[in-house]
Amino acid sequence: MERDVAVVIGVGGMGQAIARRIGAGAQLLIADVSEARLRSVADQLEGEGYAVATSVVDVSSHESVVALAKYAGTLGMVRSVVHTAGLSPVQAPVSAILAVDLLGVALVLDEFADVVAPRGAGVVIASMAGHLASSLAPDVERQLATTPASELLALPATSPDRFPDSGQAYSFAKRANQVRVQAASTTWGARGARVNSISPGVIATPMGTAELTSEHGALMRMMVDASNAKRLGTPADIAAATEFLLSPGASFISGTDLLVDGGSIAAIQTGAFG
Repeated sequence: MERDVAVVIGVGGMGQAIARRIGAGAQLLIADVSEARLRSVADQLEGEGYAVATSVVDVSSHESVVALAKYAGTLGMVRSVVHTAGLSPVQAPVSAILAVDLLGVALVLDEFADVVAPRGAGVVIASMAGHLASSLAPDVERQLATTPASELLALPATSPDRFPDSGQAYSFAKRANQVRVQAASTTWGARGARVNSISPGVIATPMGTAELTSEHGALMRMMVDASNAKRLGTPADIAAATEFLLSPGASFISGTDLLVDGGSIAAIQTGAFG
């Protein structure tokens, strides 16, 4: 009997928590751009009893993502695909943010649409920053949702000189993730599979900590303080939401974005934060 395959792309704090949450009893395939980090995480997971395969991947490269998807398909029935890989504004310039956070998601959605099994499901980790992005014209959102991945970075709207800093490029990319997932819901649906996105708030990971110590850190802490939860999120919070969206209990949910932000966006939109 073929084993179910669970794919986790990106093995930072959230990726590791998600792998532990969804990997039990499955063939777990973890992928990351860093071979050293990948080997370290695989060793930990194997020591905890998980069946782990690994693959180095550069999500901004079409050839690399194609190879990853094909490899996943050789391991069994691809039932779960979770894309967590990304760069934060303090980690990279505008061009890299657009290549990894925008194009990378589009490539993963396209290539895994060809290998995901019937009744399978995918989750893309976006960000609450996508809900804070400046309003985009409807024609721009449609372009971001439907333009072939190979042409995405050639759009006028994605030209790096349109973004004064990495933070604005990041928010734009995360909004693009949300609309790209909406469009992918149809193509994944043709295979009997679902796909959604999750928009985390401020999460206590190394990436999140780096953002909290950046020039925007004070504002982020104020958002947390104004939220319902009044705390940082944890990787386990995101893993729990991911597990639900991948489960049969979410079988009527596809093409949507789930905010897992402790209520920060609600506080902003209702005037509790200002």
